[in-house]
Amino acid sequence: MKETSVRSHELNNAHLNGWERIWNSKSLSIVFFAYVLISVIAAAQGLLGHDKVYIPGVRAYTHYNNYVIFKYSFFHLVQGKDIYQLFPDDHWDLYKYSPTFALFFGFLSWMPDAIGLVLWNLINSLCLFAGIRLLPGLSDKKKSWILLFCLLELLNSIQNTQSNGLMAGLIVLAFALAERSKYFLSALCIALSFYIKIFGALAFIFYLFYPGKFRLIGWSVFWMVLLAILPVVVTGPHQLGFLYGSWLHLLLDDRSASVGLSVMGLMESWLHLTVSKNAVALAGLLLFLLPLIHIRQYKDYAFRLMYLSSVLLWIIIFNHKAESPTFVIATAGIGIWYFFQKRDRLNLVLLIMAFFLISMSVSDLVPSHIRSEFVKPYGIKAVMPVVIWCKILYEQLSLRYKPAPFMETPALS
Repeated sequence: MKETSVRSHELNNAHLNGWERIWNSKSLSIVFFAYVLISVIAAAQGLLGHDKVYIPGVRAYTHYNNYVIFKYSFFHLVQGKDIYQLFPDDHWDLYKYSPTFALFFGFLSWMPDAIGLVLWNLINSLCLFAGIRLLPGLSDKKKSWILLFCLLELLNSIQNTQSNGLMAGLIVLAFALAERSKYFLSALCIALSFYIKIFGALAFIFYLFYPGKFRLIGWSVFWMVLLAILPVVVTGPHQLGFLYGSWLHLLLDDRSASVGLSVMGLMESWLHLTVSKNAVALAGLLLFLLPLIHIRQYKDYAFRLMYLSSVLLWIIIFNHKAESPTFVIATAGIGIWYFFQKRDRLNLVLLIMAFFLISMSVSDLVPSHIRSEFVKPYGIKAVMPVVIWCKILYEQLSLRYKPAPFMETPALS
């Protein structure tokens, strides 16, 4: 009887292991399908949604107004207009990205909105998918969990037709390509992220970890300059110079107008402190750079992954314009940080709290009066990214992170 019981237990384990192997082999395919599906669903919601009225008595705008801003930025660019002015006949609010982004959006601008919006959502979703998929050293199962952890925040971003999935994907892609010594493409990804949102330039920190520094600097300068001047083909030199001046003026004005779901916002809402944004950002930058004192750790893949996570979190929690749809960038950083390490009870608690406070706190599962009177005024969504970034900083400085034992550690070439 005992032998029969043991045999039955072994068969059950074999059965479970079989299902686990099937899940591991198909997990990324399932997540890929989920990312495509939410892209199409979010586009349909935008196209079928009621028009929005931002100010009572003023005309209504489409439910996918951000996409319309991007779309018309290209037309305004080629028409020789100042793309950083209001165009109330076309869309609500200002265009705040670079002339380069406006030029590239021309690939979608000429399409009917029903097609262009789906493609825009897919670009955001699949860029993030590709970035996580190409991360070396992690199993497909781990990558699938990271992508699933980001799913709700990605949906939130593409429902608002924003570029945050693309931003997160470009940064992770830049890291993954650098790990494969594809510096030409890696530098392109970081340069593209900069010309979407300037905080993307923080990802250039990765290049401290790799050999061939002159090649890295060369490709970085090449792409930054080329992408900067590329719009000249439709604007001319004088107009392009004017547009960069107008963009800089807009960014400076925009910086003084808000604190966002950030460290600055938490200091203001929780402690009633109004501190210089520049001072907070500088302090955050110094703390971000401090772990670089461990020069010998640069060859440690886990240390480099910690910096990838830190970058993705830093550009949200020290961003004066961080808003709810931007947090897919932060959740990508949290997911990478948690799933590359050994199972740890404290880290698991932080991960679960991050899921509930970031993704669930703003959902309809939370009563509206709690969201309006507590979650939003106190910037609850920003709390766990700040806490986890501080833990990452501690782990980097103390070297107490614990990569999973099965994780492959790519050697630098």
